[in-house]
Amino acid sequence: MPVQPDDPAALDFLRRGRIEVEGRMVAASNATLFCAIELDGVEAHCVYKPVRGEQPLWDFPDGTLAGREVATYLISAAAGWDLVPPTVLRPGPFGPGMVQLWIDTDTDSELVDVVGVDAIPAGWRPVLHAHDRAGEPAVLVHADHPRLRTMAVLDAVINNADRKGGHVLSTAEGAVYAVDHGICLHAEDKLRTVLWGWIDQPVGEETLEVLGSLRARLAGPLGEELHDHLTRKEVEALGLRLDRLAAAGVYPSPSEGWPAIPWPAF
Repeated sequence: MPVQPDDPAALDFLRRGRIEVEGRMVAASNATLFCAIELDGVEAHCVYKPVRGEQPLWDFPDGTLAGREVATYLISAAAGWDLVPPTVLRPGPFGPGMVQLWIDTDTDSELVDVVGVDAIPAGWRPVLHAHDRAGEPAVLVHADHPRLRTMAVLDAVINNADRKGGHVLSTAEGAVYAVDHGICLHAEDKLRTVLWGWIDQPVGEETLEVLGSLRARLAGPLGEELHDHLTRKEVEALGLRLDRLAAAGVYPSPSEGWPAIPWPAF
């Protein structure tokens, strides 16, 4: 049986497994490789993003995207949200890079979509009204799903600058995961996401407790792990975001002067 995201041995498997590149995801802006990984007769697939394949960005330091993906995994795991598949930083065929367990998705259960104005699924939340390629009115929508609600909180915590619809994965078994977190955890506010369906709504008491726990854990082992991948200023900014989100108690609104939704949205 392939390694599962909730397997306690998944991180060790990713760290020590032998990686063999099988293909490249050509639509990705950075080098993103689909790989087989094997350890002691156990096989699975993973995504490998070598640091040397990262494209320079004007606002993120070069060579830091892989570490930001690992930091996001650490935060999600520490919160008990387990939205991000197991992720490590390790050597690979093309040098050090991020290695993340592959998630098989179900295209019939996608949770973010663009539909006609008269075709919004019941219970889904509209985010943006626009026009499609044919010039017809269309709406960017997402499901009102509990895992997406948590994902929206995660994005606010990590200051996700690129939550596209294609970064929300759903499986045939009903699991939901979040991927592609290379441009997160900047010290400046850069939240840009397709998950704006709950603006100003309460995040809930359970989430507030988690935010408080994360804030406290920054002073301990979690903070030490994050400092391996982020600057001191970025970790301090993470703490301030946790404070602001907990004090407000509601889902955030888009910031002025910064695009609210990534382009393309998928």
